[in-house]
Amino acid sequence: MSVTTGTVPFVVGDETYQTWYRVLGDLKSGVRPLVLLHGGPGIPHHYLLGHDELYKQHNIPIVWYDQVGCGASTHLPDKPKSFWTEEFFMDELENVVKHLGIADNYDLLGHSWGGMLTARFAATRHPAGLKRIVITNSPAALRLWEEGNAVLLKQMPQHMQDVIRKNEDAGTLEDPEYKAALHAYYLKHVCRISPWPEPFTKSLTEIAKDPTVCHTLLGPKEFEITGTLKNWDITGILGSITQPTLVINGHYDMAQDICVAPFFEKIPKVKWARLSESSHLPCWEEPERYYQILKTQFGQRRLPLESLVPSQ
Repeated sequence: MSVTTGTVPFVVGDETYQTWYRVLGDLKSGVRPLVLLHGGPGIPHHYLLGHDELYKQHNIPIVWYDQVGCGASTHLPDKPKSFWTEEFFMDELENVVKHLGIADNYDLLGHSWGGMLTARFAATRHPAGLKRIVITNSPAALRLWEEGNAVLLKQMPQHMQDVIRKNEDAGTLEDPEYKAALHAYYLKHVCRISPWPEPFTKSLTEIAKDPTVCHTLLGPKEFEITGTLKNWDITGILGSITQPTLVINGHYDMAQDICVAPFFEKIPKVKWARLSESSHLPCWEEPERYYQILKTQFGQRRLPLESLVPSQ
């Protein structure tokens, strides 16, 4: 398989940053490429590498990149909170697709934070070259994300709930008991397979080295958004997304149905698939079903949107 890596200069004001990218396949093959937007914010691309299945099965060129602030791209831990905005990351996305020569014809798949960014990008920038999108394991509003996770937390053993609440209220997020309880929660609602896939643990290791972007935008707590995106809500403008859209989440997902439903209710051309045995990483938890669903969106013989039946 043909793999190319490199960096894209990203000029902001009088400074230039570097966005690292990886391309699988030939961007000039005539097959529309797929650009992947990772989650976090600040969890680099490694855990999404399994999407090379779309190249293997359908010859779709794949573009991964690490958003500035994480992975192999430029890190900026000393920037003020006001620096890190959605506009910055949408500008970076536009810069990447332009540099790679695909701005007039490409698809987008965004996972978690990447799906939030995908939705905002499609709804506000109206890129003519963006043809189809997938929003996977993402909330339409962070207040709904908090609401869904509050319900999931109540399903945990009471002592774990108490430990999590006590430490989040006190801000003692390095407490070993808190970390253990949080890990138990992740095993149910982030990735339900054990051991966790190495690419996922690699991404987690990388964000632990520099959590600047995540802590700025979302904050350090799991069950309370305290960062600059605390009031993030895209529900009011979802109707302006014109691209055929596929929405995916898992039954046990941190992105519960309550925070995914607005995408389905408000985007004009949309289908929703919920994977019954998955949480936040269906690409690892139910890969066969997951890539079968993506085939309906990106495969060479794309099915009509109406033909996709949600997975219950």
